[in-house]
Amino acid sequence: MGIEEKLPAGFLLSTIEGLAGYMRKSSMWPATFGLACCAIEMMAVGTPDYDIARFGMERFSATPRQADLMIVAGRVSQKMAPVVRQVYDQMPNPKWVISMGVCASSGGMFNNYAIVQGVDHIIPVDIYLPGCPPRPEMLLNAIITLHEQIQAMPLGVNREEAARVAEAAALAATPTHAMKGLLA
Repeated sequence: MGIEEKLPAGFLLSTIEGLAGYMRKSSMWPATFGLACCAIEMMAVGTPDYDIARFGMERFSATPRQADLMIVAGRVSQKMAPVVRQVYDQMPNPKWVISMGVCASSGGMFNNYAIVQGVDHIIPVDIYLPGCPPRPEMLLNAIITLHEQIQAMPLGVNREEAARVAEAAALAATPTHAMKGLLA
């Protein structure tokens, strides 16, 4: 006879990982990195029309040391790339990244030397949000998708190793401006 039979009906059993995942996803504080027009749409999710507070994101953090989600909104210039990396490095673990907009995800229409062709060349990205600019509803959907990933994420060493592998793969990727010889 197991413990399930001894507990009253309706009592929910869960694992520690499930409980920790629920608490993490329900108390995320985003560090905003608004670099272009996508930042206007990102700011809109804080208004009463979209109310990001219902997801536990009561405020956007102005300091990376209090944030665990970085939303990179807009194109990243070569000059801003070290700053993006520095802010990411200052965030405590565990941390997640949403690349908001086609410019942050792939450089967008700015295929030149001044714009980084995807923020994933600088930091590991968990969710890519397409659009030019993406609507606030799309950002809320990306946040809900990230919440589902966080809920199912393992704790401890497994998470750290997975983050290291993802970051190494992103940093080792060939930049799009160097792919000219590879494309036919």
